[in-house]
Amino acid sequence: MTRFRVSAVVALLVGFLLAYFVWSTEANPLSSYRFKLGLDLAGGTELVYKADMSQTATSERSDALGALQGVIERRVNMFGVAEPLVQTEEVSALSGTTEDRLIVDLPGVTDIKAAVTALGATPTLDFRIATTAATGTSTEATFIPTGLTGRYLASASLQFGSGATAGLAAPQVLLNFNSEGAKLFEKITSENIGQVLAIFLDGQPISTPVIQEAIPGGQATISGKFTAPEARDLVRNLNFGALPVPIELESSSAVGPTLGAAAINAGVVAGIIGFAIIALFMIAWYRLPGVVATIALAEYLAFMLAIIKVIPVTLTASGIAGLIISVGMAVDANVLIFERTKEELRGGKSPREAVHIGFSRAWPAIRDGHLTMIISGVILFWLGTSIVQGFALVFVLGVLASFVSAVSLSRVYLLAIVPEEGEGAWKFLLSSGFRKH
Repeated sequence: MTRFRVSAVVALLVGFLLAYFVWSTEANPLSSYRFKLGLDLAGGTELVYKADMSQTATSERSDALGALQGVIERRVNMFGVAEPLVQTEEVSALSGTTEDRLIVDLPGVTDIKAAVTALGATPTLDFRIATTAATGTSTEATFIPTGLTGRYLASASLQFGSGATAGLAAPQVLLNFNSEGAKLFEKITSENIGQVLAIFLDGQPISTPVIQEAIPGGQATISGKFTAPEARDLVRNLNFGALPVPIELESSSAVGPTLGAAAINAGVVAGIIGFAIIALFMIAWYRLPGVVATIALAEYLAFMLAIIKVIPVTLTASGIAGLIISVGMAVDANVLIFERTKEELRGGKSPREAVHIGFSRAWPAIRDGHLTMIISGVILFWLGTSIVQGFALVFVLGVLASFVSAVSLSRVYLLAIVPEEGEGAWKFLLSSGFRKH
């Protein structure tokens, strides 16, 4: 029993520390662990683009959208925007989507015109020669444009060496230039043997191969220490780096901070009222276990808020809803445990023995119930849109955290309180309902 009491004291201290961490970091405007708020809470801009796939083969549309998303994400990050959200929607009969779209959410960005201008420019793919320049006592690498850009690149493909099979040879990337590009590429390689010919996409280097020899004919191979997935990503970026998929702005909207504040206040009020009602019911119906469950739930909330800050999770209105609902899931686990404990008391077990057996009997149901909820949350996150994903992510984290709250904390606290021997009052305190058992 002593070890349970020590564990209970440690758990309480950890709970207080988590609560202090959540409160202190939010009170400090300079803290890097403040809540990251989504577009609906912080305000900002949402841009919706239509992707023109009329000139793109059906088999290549998914890759084209993926490359488009990556390029736009790099552009958004150049704004210094915190937690931007860039997502794509493909044509689907199931979802009712009739066109391929790109959706860009920019929390905190209120200048719609500036955002449209920055994102609207066509990304560029170009090849640059690396040189070194002396700066005082050190040297610094610089990259000089060669004039060879993505418009001269006909295609890029993945291969695994001559006569080799995937998995037995290192992956290689094969480049094919058009007639103009072939002449320019031959000139560049013949004049810069031994130099690095870096490939830049949207101003960022994505590969830095070394020129081994002059390469005529417009065909070249990039080999190096990269994995097959890395090589596939490079091929995709090379093929779609010049953005052959035109995009057209369909709509833009601004979300003001007033709406965000209202959503936050409503979520906080709903959370406080919901927690208070749950606590009152648990204490009135389950007596001592209800008090223990309330303390465990308070620590659960502190733990969840700390996780949201540290990861960090971008908190949206749907995410707040997921957090509130996950509290109910944690309570459900406690209810199963306490009902099993009550059944053991009625069967003549001592209070402490009833607590032990009650937790053991409730565990399979808690495990299976939580597992099915996690699976549902993962599916929602995988297939859902941004609003659904925000809900699903917080919900899954909450379900995982409820294991700590219901199974560990409640058990430790109860076993730290209930004596080895005890009848009468202890049976009453561990029973439920509004009558004496």
